[in-house]
Amino acid sequence: MPHKVSLSRLKLTDFRNYAAVALELDARHVVLTGDNGAGKTNLMEAVSLLSPGRGLRRAAYGDIARVRASSGFSIFAEIDGMDGEVEIGTGVDTADETATRRLRINGTTARTVDELTDHLRVAWLTPAMDGLFTGGSSDRRRFLDRLVLSLDPAHGRRATDFERAMRSRNKLLSDGRFDPAWLSGIEQQMASLGIAMAVAREEMLGLLSGLISTSREETPFPSASLTLSGFFDGGLSGPAFDLEDRYAAMLRDNRYRDAGAGRTLDGPHRADLLVRHREKDMEAGRCSTGEQKALLVGLVLAHARLVGNLTGHAQVLLLDEIAAHLDENRRAALFDLIDGLGGQAFMTGTDRGMFSALGARAQFLTVDHGAVQA
Repeated sequence: MPHKVSLSRLKLTDFRNYAAVALELDARHVVLTGDNGAGKTNLMEAVSLLSPGRGLRRAAYGDIARVRASSGFSIFAEIDGMDGEVEIGTGVDTADETATRRLRINGTTARTVDELTDHLRVAWLTPAMDGLFTGGSSDRRRFLDRLVLSLDPAHGRRATDFERAMRSRNKLLSDGRFDPAWLSGIEQQMASLGIAMAVAREEMLGLLSGLISTSREETPFPSASLTLSGFFDGGLSGPAFDLEDRYAAMLRDNRYRDAGAGRTLDGPHRADLLVRHREKDMEAGRCSTGEQKALLVGLVLAHARLVGNLTGHAQVLLLDEIAAHLDENRRAALFDLIDGLGGQAFMTGTDRGMFSALGARAQFLTVDHGAVQA
């Protein structure tokens, strides 16, 4: 069983609909119940901001601060983390024109938000993700990269640096500045970062697919078959430097085409995650709405198990409206699966009774428009 990473305290100030709230937690799962719009998902969004990125809503920081708040928002958490007990504080001062996110770990200013992955890994599943298999490839790519990030914390920095280099190349091409030395330098950087991103994605999917194959009989949810398309399809074998040379040559040979298109047409930013319902041998996007949700739940839980197996530390899971539309037996099986992962999960719902199968394994809190009660 992996080490249980858990929050013991969560304090919010001027966050969404919370002027000030403090939750005292006891390492069990946390069930948040209340009316729609009461602020259940807001609490989970705060926990999601204890990881790199903009959280489960991907909201602009200025939109997160409570209406009429004088100076942004703050989040403080005490955590039994991957490296022991830790205090994490983060937030944004909206009076600052740049609205830069600040992060302090044990009272010391962190150099980058990537340091959060030294202490906990957070994953989430929300109703907004229900259309993942039928929506645009950018949503699936973002989902894929969060899966990779939980195993390879450097992946996010590589992706950011690749995007920056690609924007520089696009600007040079759009301005008609075809300086060979300058472009070659940028393209070599893109090749190094892009191949590293592609290989990290491929390796993670290989590990996840292997785990799914060996645990199909242990879950009531359908299993997913996972592949990548859109960049070096099936061609990532061989030494990395050979792959980098091939990609750099591809960029060099297609400069005029990309200049005409106004963007770079080849690269990891064009990749797509293809998902099939393994038992039905059907593309996920063609499955029923219920089957797509079940596939997604099974995929997120399988990945959480993989993270625990490989890192020795269980993820913190944020599962918004996870019990909706499930019958009593499947809910009970779901809760057993979540509990078996060995971590702390935050779950929301409008009806406390839907979570009765959790029993004493969970701490139940009632959310009522800016207030939280046991």
